[in-house]
Amino acid sequence: MRSPYTTQRIGAVAAFTLLGWLGEFIHNRVEFPRTAPFNPETSLTLLLSLLLFVGWWRLPYPRLSASLLLIWALLHQIGGAVVTVIPFPFLPFYPEQNLTHYAAHLFYGLAQLPLIWAMVRQVRQR
Repeated sequence: MRSPYTTQRIGAVAAFTLLGWLGEFIHNRVEFPRTAPFNPETSLTLLLSLLLFVGWWRLPYPRLSASLLLIWALLHQIGGAVVTVIPFPFLPFYPEQNLTHYAAHLFYGLAQLPLIWAMVRQVRQR
């Protein structure tokens, strides 16, 4: 089955997906330096990111697959970069409140924005 997207668009979305995952990877390396670089949390999110990207690229349901990729990026943006930076009482941990912590979350959040932007544009297209 042929992809409905241009090679340039496929490359851009692949790069945005990888950048989003890289934001999480770097966040985890900064926040949890003693853990293995490719622990299950990091590896499984990479695998799911790749599966969602391939689904976006190859499935014949462009709006649905773009929506799934958008939801995935928003989960990282809101849940990973925004909510967990604040020491809310409902969290099972107390995040450190220092410049390194804030910088890691800022990078994590910014890394999600290109994919969010691209998928919002695609979902809004008729």
